[in-house]
Amino acid sequence: MATYFVGDIQGCFDDLQHLLQQANFDPRQDQLWLTGDLVARGPKSLETLRFVKQLGSAAVTVLGNHDLHLLAIDAGLAKLNPKDKTQAIFAAEDKDELLLWLRQQPLLAYHDEFNIIMVHAGISPQWSQQQAKQYAEEVNEQLHGDNYLALLENMYGAQPDYWQEELQGFDRLRFIINAFTRMRFCAPDGQLEFHNKHSPATNNNIQHIPWYEVAGTHLDGAHVIFGHWAALEGHCSHKNATTLDTGCVWGNSLTMLRWDDKAVFTVPCPIYAT
Repeated sequence: MATYFVGDIQGCFDDLQHLLQQANFDPRQDQLWLTGDLVARGPKSLETLRFVKQLGSAAVTVLGNHDLHLLAIDAGLAKLNPKDKTQAIFAAEDKDELLLWLRQQPLLAYHDEFNIIMVHAGISPQWSQQQAKQYAEEVNEQLHGDNYLALLENMYGAQPDYWQEELQGFDRLRFIINAFTRMRFCAPDGQLEFHNKHSPATNNNIQHIPWYEVAGTHLDGAHVIFGHWAALEGHCSHKNATTLDTGCVWGNSLTMLRWDDKAVFTVPCPIYAT
């Protein structure tokens, strides 16, 4: 049995299949862990959802910002981004089944044997890993419950951008969601910054640094695997974190890591996002 971790698919279904063939992935004995953003700019978001869902226990995925946005669109709480190619999902006969399954997925997944935490964007530098697990569960409970529409309606926005334990209600849940699904750069004190999507090498704002370079205990303990930040091109400066979004949808590559022996598999991708 082998355990594979793969970066953001974003509907690049054919590229995912090529990657799995290259690695000889066998769902009867292997596991595939996905860093979220199963859907969005690629051409086959519907096929991607169906495939990951039908893998059953052979697949573990976390929610990304595009996945949450898809749920909000379906609920009539947000508008479809013209750049997203998810229309086929809303016309599919199995749409309700697929989106119910998607809504049940967590913000954080923990691999007990390998001591790995997988999230979409990262862990707030203001949290410990134990706190991250607790806060992710707070959102999971709301998202899985009967009042999930209120959460989807109130999850948008960039405030608050600084964590305080005293935060309550949707302000608290919004910060948690933003940290797990949208975060890239932070101020040295952990304040979130949402506008800069460049790589650290081309970052001209010295007031902001990558979340994984901020001092804190958020990377003490389990190894953290994340996606979301294609501009990193698979490079992370912290020894206890690994990034796997290598921008397949932007014409770069799709990357998968077999954790057992640290083998890396990649396939080049056409440009899908325009």
